Amino acid sequence: MSLLLEMFTYPFILRAFIVGILVSLCAALLGVSLVLKRYSMIGDGLSHVSFGALAIAMACGWAPLPVSIPVVIAAALFLLRLTERSRIGADAAIAVVSASALAIGVVVTSLTTGMTTDVDSYMFGSILAMDRSDVVLSVILCAAVLVLFVLCYHKLFAITFDESFSRATGVKVNWYNTLLSVLTALTIVLGMQMCGAMLISSLVIFPALTAMRLFKSFRSVVICAGALSVVCFCAGLTGSYLISTPVGATVVLVDLAAFLLSCMVQRLRHK
Repeated sequence: MSLLLEMFTYPFILRAFIVGILVSLCAALLGVSLVLKRYSMIGDGLSHVSFGALAIAMACGWAPLPVSIPVVIAAALFLLRLTERSRIGADAAIAVVSASALAIGVVVTSLTTGMTTDVDSYMFGSILAMDRSDVVLSVILCAAVLVLFVLCYHKLFAITFDESFSRATGVKVNWYNTLLSVLTALTIVLGMQMCGAMLISSLVIFPALTAMRLFKSFRSVVICAGALSVVCFCAGLTGSYLISTPVGATVVLVDLAAFLLSCMVQRLRHK
């Protein structure tokens, strides 16, 4: 207990909790729509794009976030348009962009700075990399996502399950897809500092899949995914501090445990 109380005396731990809770909540809420629309791997693709942008920014001596945010947003919009207007499927488009961006980032890193501490933190996550600006950005992002879900719940529900019917009823499908893409891009950029480029997609996928095993209605799945993501992050960060393991990997393992538990519950229900 004394070790737990000591944990909250460190400012960087408090920042990590605030940023992590807000980013986890946003990733889970957006993840429900992304998984149902079969865009679940977009988080992985955008994280690799962000890593490539960060590698170039660090090589040029620029601030990483101001460079990576517009690049990742542009990549998200590009993927959206590519899957809408070409014969390339969403999974193939994401794989092409993801592999290309990661290759660029690795080559630029090897030719310039090498695997420094900063590069390593963006690859695998580091709570020490978070500062007050990340807290402010996370609060703004979380507010935007919550407003989107509260005010546009019915339209998001419609475009998630049937875009053609939504267009026929007058819903601006392209506008809502663009908004989802932009918010997802921002969530990925902020979450990379916590989980790293290799693990950030798990924050998008696991809570949604776990909630879908437990509930059937869209509203229940969204609420469960958000709550579960926050609980798993808090448990993962606390466990990481107590046993001295990487934060991102520990959070992902807690999410995995919750998913496996939900699979067991689903199987027991069927029996």
